[in-house]
Amino acid sequence: MPLSPPPPQKRLGQNFLIDLNIVRKIVAAAAVEPGESVLEIGPGRGILTRTLCELPNTVTALEVDSHLVGYLKETLNCSNLDLRHADALQFAYDTLPDSTVVVANLPYYISTPLLFKLLGANSHISRMVLMLQAEVAERIVAEPNTDDYGIISILTQYRADAKIAFRVSKNCFRPRPDVDSAVITLRTRPHPAVSRSTEVVFVKVVRAAFAHRRKTLINSLRDEGFFSTQLTDALTTTGIDPSRRAETLSIDEFAAIANALASISS
Repeated sequence: MPLSPPPPQKRLGQNFLIDLNIVRKIVAAAAVEPGESVLEIGPGRGILTRTLCELPNTVTALEVDSHLVGYLKETLNCSNLDLRHADALQFAYDTLPDSTVVVANLPYYISTPLLFKLLGANSHISRMVLMLQAEVAERIVAEPNTDDYGIISILTQYRADAKIAFRVSKNCFRPRPDVDSAVITLRTRPHPAVSRSTEVVFVKVVRAAFAHRRKTLINSLRDEGFFSTQLTDALTTTGIDPSRRAETLSIDEFAAIANALASISS
């Protein structure tokens, strides 16, 4: 008698993908090549995992739900699968092989912090194909001078080339979520716009600039603790008008401000 899958747990935000056509599109978007390892986060009931394991590559799958881990061990017979009972937010991504490809239907309630952890492992992860809430996907790929452009846009795009691959209806899941989804592709940049040594300043500048969206750039940064004299010198050096607002600045302009501030401080 077939083993019944565990019921979805609301506290873990579980909405299981049921559409095999979407699975095929995800795997096609990943375009995994020989020699690349695959990491899946949240395999759930294994619909995507089965297809990934048809590839000749090693597949590592992280699942936090112990009931699902037991179910997958009983129902999947894949010699190239390394199934781990693990919390994706606590996993050491720096232990992954180089050129790992991440393919995942991310739990929406932890998608943003998990995305930033993955981006932080860009030396080990070559690209990602992620299912996200459509609204979050739109914000990630947003460009300057648009309503969706903000912190998540910049802190993602300075480390990766981000594109929406396709959209996914809420009807492709059980239980049916309240929102539509989108699959995005992220190809990590080997050389981000700012150096590791300046990254802390860059992130602080971006977050401070968007803390008061309606204020001018210099006022917003000053209100978040940056010194007026240093700001004036940095903006003069970069040639950026202090009266501009955060949503008008490109990633390169934010990087220039961060580099100038770091240089002045040192």
